[in-house]
Amino acid sequence: MKKLLIICGPTATGKTSLGVALARKLNGEIISADSRQVYKGMDIGTGKEWGKDVKIWGYDLVDPKDEFSVAQFLKFTGELIPDIYKRGKLPILVGGTGLYIKAVTNGIPTVSVPRNEGLRKQLKNKKASELYESLSNMDSLKAGSLNSSDRKNPRRLVRAIEVVQWKLSHGTEAFLDTEVETPDSTLFIGLFAPKNALDERIAIRVQDRIKKGIKREIESLLGREVNWDDQSMMSLGYRQWRDYFEGTMDMEEVAREWEREEKKYARRQMIWFKKDKRIAWFDITQPKYPEDVEKLAEKWYKLG
Repeated sequence: MKKLLIICGPTATGKTSLGVALARKLNGEIISADSRQVYKGMDIGTGKEWGKDVKIWGYDLVDPKDEFSVAQFLKFTGELIPDIYKRGKLPILVGGTGLYIKAVTNGIPTVSVPRNEGLRKQLKNKKASELYESLSNMDSLKAGSLNSSDRKNPRRLVRAIEVVQWKLSHGTEAFLDTEVETPDSTLFIGLFAPKNALDERIAIRVQDRIKKGIKREIESLLGREVNWDDQSMMSLGYRQWRDYFEGTMDMEEVAREWEREEKKYARRQMIWFKKDKRIAWFDITQPKYPEDVEKLAEKWYKLG
């Protein structure tokens, strides 16, 4: 029987550590569902963990100067998961990028819409407010469905305009088939913590990554001609350092801004995941939570 285990939830909840422990118990291999960990050389800021005796897939897939999309992630997992099954192992999808998890478990119709380089060049220098106005004029329902973060994100707004323009030109029937291979059984495990506890974990994590040398990591990336406007450097944990390197912010200010943005991101992640009623939630501040998760996972794994 083909099974798929999902471990999801907001940042700083110990998803990878739990995934590694369950992989050892259930003969599994981990697939990272983190949109930042796909970039080579971006290790400290993205919190890559190596499982030693457990294989972790999804790290270091592309150069940080290149873009990476959910379509590419879906292609990657579409080839990887059947291979994991062939080797008699359990694929364990672990991460906080909800769109990646949704793509693997549900499929995303718009993933097949190709990039429009001409359109992207045309929109390149427009402000987020201008892009949002353009999207609103084209598809007010789509514009209204965006959260406040997406409305301020030029890259996501350009992609939304790209998709809407494709739909208007070709019709929804032109979307390619994006159905994914459905496992016989999927278990969704979600990790969370009360706000105060999660905020404290995030603050500790930010300071830990600063101590481990995130500044040196960014210096190395810039030395390899990675640009601040590259998709990789616009991600959380990296874009907050731009003002520091340009001399307009000190390190304490960077740490505070980074921490604030991580906390906001965690709230958005919870809003996303809470919509999925398939997820069994576990509070990581409860001492027995690992045992409870393990019991549920082992019972599910043995069924069938």
